[in-house]
Amino acid sequence: MIRGRLHLKREGGGDEAQGSETQGVEPEYIEVDGADLTGVIKIPGWLRDIGLMAWLIVGVTVFLLGMVWLASLTSVIVIPVIVAAIVAAVLSPVVSWLQHKHVPRALGAALMLLAVVALGAGIMLLIIGGVTGETEQIAGHLDSSKEKITDGLKDLGINPDSATKATKQASSGSSDAVSALLRGVTSSVAKLSSFAFFIAMVVLSLFFLLKDGPLIRHWVEGHLPLPRPVARISTQRILGSLRGYFLGVTIVAAFSSVVVAAGALILGVPMVGTIVLVTFIGGFIPYLGAWTAGAFAVLMSLSAGTDAAIGMVVVQLLANGILQQLVQPFAMGAALGIHPLAVLIVTIAGGALFGGIGLILAAPLTSAALKIIADLQKARKADHADADLATPAPAPATGSP
Repeated sequence: MIRGRLHLKREGGGDEAQGSETQGVEPEYIEVDGADLTGVIKIPGWLRDIGLMAWLIVGVTVFLLGMVWLASLTSVIVIPVIVAAIVAAVLSPVVSWLQHKHVPRALGAALMLLAVVALGAGIMLLIIGGVTGETEQIAGHLDSSKEKITDGLKDLGINPDSATKATKQASSGSSDAVSALLRGVTSSVAKLSSFAFFIAMVVLSLFFLLKDGPLIRHWVEGHLPLPRPVARISTQRILGSLRGYFLGVTIVAAFSSVVVAAGALILGVPMVGTIVLVTFIGGFIPYLGAWTAGAFAVLMSLSAGTDAAIGMVVVQLLANGILQQLVQPFAMGAALGIHPLAVLIVTIAGGALFGGIGLILAAPLTSAALKIIADLQKARKADHADADLATPAPAPATGSP
């Protein structure tokens, strides 16, 4: 109870009169129940909801930033495991299919692992062999294109001395670019310690994820702070979005590779197989991979002459620009169920926040989150509908006869 003293004032007379009249009168006390104060200072419901949502956003943001900070400290381990998890999500249906064909799961995982390692080693050998084998021809065509560049600058009305100076700078810069590319390849190969650790972590993680994938998934679902059905739906949606995303990426990459292969054959560019393979692999790295593979294709095309390199630039602009934009909305829209503009925005945001892993995972994880929310909303509506059906209708009122 809340008790308060009430001082009474009497009408008429001055303060002295009031004081004299109130002498001998005991003070009056009132008692107020605490429940009576409820609603005296009432916060609007909408303001309370905004405050709760704001604190929820702050808490989730702090948690995510903390997880990113911890992941950055252990990126040497986290990144290989994430790469292995992405590959395992795509290849696990093949291992399950082999298991249904009475192939032990461990043997199926080992076979898929050997196939992935052989494919990766073959790609690396083709790229390194292609670059080193065509270096002399590329450098020679860079030097022979100097006169064409000079004539083109003169035709534009540029001073011959300035044109010659610009040509020398371009030639020097191009030669330096080729040398820098070769130094980059050799230096990357030279860092065998970190590269070997990365490959070892990916290989080991991939084997166990393929072999024990169902058990690991069951354990993760049991330890998520979610009801078991919700956890099951969440993991299923994430895996489905990853597989659908890479299916769409594979379609787009295959289309770009076919266009580049046709252009390379028409232009008479050497090492068409290597160019097509690099183009296909680069398609799995959103946006950056396609243009990096395009730069590699143009560089390889220089071994067939400057005209072939210019033609390859046009082919790359068509393959990775106009034609790809015609195919990508259908492939990504069917695979992820979100608009291509949303894919572009979340992919760029993921790359800015989390680097290469963010570029790859941003779109499928966003698609999975939207699908999980839609599933939960459908389940909630179904529960409300069942509750309405279970509620008995009120009996009709009967009047007196």
